[in-house]
Amino acid sequence: RQVQEVYICAAVRTPFGKAPRGVFKTTRPDDLLAHSLRALMEKVPGVDKELIGDVIVGCAMPEAEQGMNVSRIALLLAGLPKEVPGMTINRFCSSGVQAVSLAADKIMLGEADMMIAAGTESMSLIPMMGHKVVMNPTIFDNEHVAIAYGMGMTAEKVALQWKVSREEQDLFALNSHKKACTAIEKGEFNEEIIPYKLEETFPSEVLGTVRTQSKLIKNDEGPRLDTTIEALNKLKPVFSAKGGVTAGNSSQMSDGAAAVFLASEKAVKKYNLKPLAKFVSFAVAGVPPEIMGIGPKEAIPKVLKQAGVNIQDVGWIELNEAFAAQALAVIKDLGLNPECVNPLGGAIALGHPLGATGAIRTATLVHAMRRHNKKYGLVTMCIGTGMGAAGLFERL
Repeated sequence: RQVQEVYICAAVRTPFGKAPRGVFKTTRPDDLLAHSLRALMEKVPGVDKELIGDVIVGCAMPEAEQGMNVSRIALLLAGLPKEVPGMTINRFCSSGVQAVSLAADKIMLGEADMMIAAGTESMSLIPMMGHKVVMNPTIFDNEHVAIAYGMGMTAEKVALQWKVSREEQDLFALNSHKKACTAIEKGEFNEEIIPYKLEETFPSEVLGTVRTQSKLIKNDEGPRLDTTIEALNKLKPVFSAKGGVTAGNSSQMSDGAAAVFLASEKAVKKYNLKPLAKFVSFAVAGVPPEIMGIGPKEAIPKVLKQAGVNIQDVGWIELNEAFAAQALAVIKDLGLNPECVNPLGGAIALGHPLGATGAIRTATLVHAMRRHNKKYGLVTMCIGTGMGAAGLFERL
């Protein structure tokens, strides 16, 4: 069977909302996803929608408002034909880019010519780890079981092992906000963001009636112009009394969704599509759970080896900033060029809606590579329980 090339022909995302009290605090994640899917299809007019092979959606806490196979529910809400199937997947923080990889696999194998990969997460409506946390009791006897460590403590362990100081972490966080604010000011996200019309209902002055107020959410809510190094330095460590990980140098809890349209060369020609980038390769690697944040250190070399590409040829890296400590450790360990890492800011400033982040970072990457003329780009992140993921893309 001949392997087919896979092209990214459209990629969109909602703005990030801050959780749990931000602009999307009462917005359903299936509605955010449906909005993304509708906007995505507007970017590829004329395709036979019923021939889309599958809609694969990443979600890290697939329950409650984002449960019940949120993929199938959202695609129907979006008006896609009933013939189009949907599947929800979970690999925690890499779920969104994992969805892109699985969709690409179907096209590579010739099992589909058009696929949609997406992600959605509401950290306002569904708490971290879900509404009912029932860990395996083995964690109390065996510290090497993956769920034995909280994410914050793994970041502290990474900082200690890779000698990442508190000062470095705070400076990294400050720069994330600066880069994100500059990117918004320059309109760097305009191609990928699809504004969301938010409608809120309030009691009216007239008894028994309500009033509706609507506003258009255009930009990410997280980046702060007023952040200073002095303010960051004053924050107390959250997870270890003598540690360096604070609320200011950790990723923000967020709400958001994204969607990516993938197609084979045959579909590109048939529907006269204009690809943004080519999907090249994807890799996942395991690391000790207690230093889960270092995951990209193993995934990046693995995906580059698979593709036969040198790190020096990668001009843009979307490295998810779960914590400044782990992002800096990965940059140090692999000798990455800091100028290539998160040029538009990262999760510390923009946000991290868990299962949606990989799809969101993919949207950011494929548009940015075209604007800034970068041949290869990476989307990479650490994953809870001790893993790392990396997806490689090529500009066309």
